[in-house]
Amino acid sequence: MKARTIWNENFKSIVDNGRGHEIVCDLPPAQNGDDMGATALEVCLMSYSGCVATIFAMMAKKMRIEFSALEVDVEGEKSEETGTIGDVIVNVNIESEQLEEKIRKCMDMTLKTCPVGVLFANAGVQSSYNLNIKATV
Repeated sequence: MKARTIWNENFKSIVDNGRGHEIVCDLPPAQNGDDMGATALEVCLMSYSGCVATIFAMMAKKMRIEFSALEVDVEGEKSEETGTIGDVIVNVNIESEQLEEKIRKCMDMTLKTCPVGVLFANAGVQSSYNLNIKATV
């Protein structure tokens, strides 16, 4: 894995992963940016959300859990004390016909193995989780 950042203008930078994928990082106008992309801390939360969704889908496939919709919302606040992300809340919404117990087991396995979540935990970020299951007909 790798990442490269090329400054563009003001606080705007282009970040790529060396595999042809790139994102724009910038600051909002309140921080004298041009709001042309997410801030680096927002990208961290976006990565956490994407990681939970990806690992859940991988675990669900192994456990033969079918679902018709999955949405992961991660909310975090910048701590004034540390200047970085404090506590986060991960809200997972899933639509499935599977038994709730099986979905919860899949979620537990996901949270234990999500690499971005592990990074957050090792950095001292406290995460809480809400799993909302909607039965499909």
